[in-house]
Amino acid sequence: MWRSRGKSTVRIHNTAAAAATNFSFKDIQQLCANDNTEAQNDDASTPHPSTPRRPSIFHRVRRVNFILRAFSSTRPEPPQPEPEPKPESNASPADQSEPSISIPGASNRIVVYFTSLRVVRSTFEDCRSVRSILRGFRVSIDERDLSMDGAFLEELNAILNQTEKTKLTLPRVFIGGRYVGGADEIRQLHEAGELKKYVEGLPAAEPGVCEICGGHGFILCDECSGSHKCYTEKGGFRSCTACNENGLIRCPSCSCAPL
Repeated sequence: MWRSRGKSTVRIHNTAAAAATNFSFKDIQQLCANDNTEAQNDDASTPHPSTPRRPSIFHRVRRVNFILRAFSSTRPEPPQPEPEPKPESNASPADQSEPSISIPGASNRIVVYFTSLRVVRSTFEDCRSVRSILRGFRVSIDERDLSMDGAFLEELNAILNQTEKTKLTLPRVFIGGRYVGGADEIRQLHEAGELKKYVEGLPAAEPGVCEICGGHGFILCDECSGSHKCYTEKGGFRSCTACNENGLIRCPSCSCAPL
């Protein structure tokens, strides 16, 4: 049988627990007051230089931004270069485009290079529109149809100083021997009322239609009868030198006669 454990009569005194049990709120306040008093005494007994409190990072960033804005607003802008003045010119579009192109001996008429073929509709419409505008002034017009005579193409290329491979647009208008332009330039001058000034002083066109050519400007060649071929007993057939490739010659009586 186990012997029953008896209750010990020895008492162990816990001084810390006792102290904690006897510790009151007044003692805590007293301890805090003592700590503050000791800290003040230490600061007073140990002198040290007073250091100013540095501003927070937020205030420093705001101050830097304010200084930068103030500097950028007061800084003078660099001088901008002044644009060069454009030379004033009262010249027409024809003078500005091709001022040196002219036809010698055509100072008393209008010369129009055009085509009567309908292969390219836009080109045909431009040629017809320009001819209609110029005919409205009732002045002498020399109409040179490139489709009727291939020599006109070579002549125009030589005047404009272009090669045969260069694409040539029609129509091309010369007034008083001076190059004016194409369809766009003629329409622009006509709408602005400036085209009338170009044709002033030119001789008036004869009324009616030429009785010999019917207004076409060409007649059949008398030597080859329009075949562009001549026959001789010694040489046989040869090309006619009096007409063009179509067997036609310019009408000698109407205003479209060659210069």
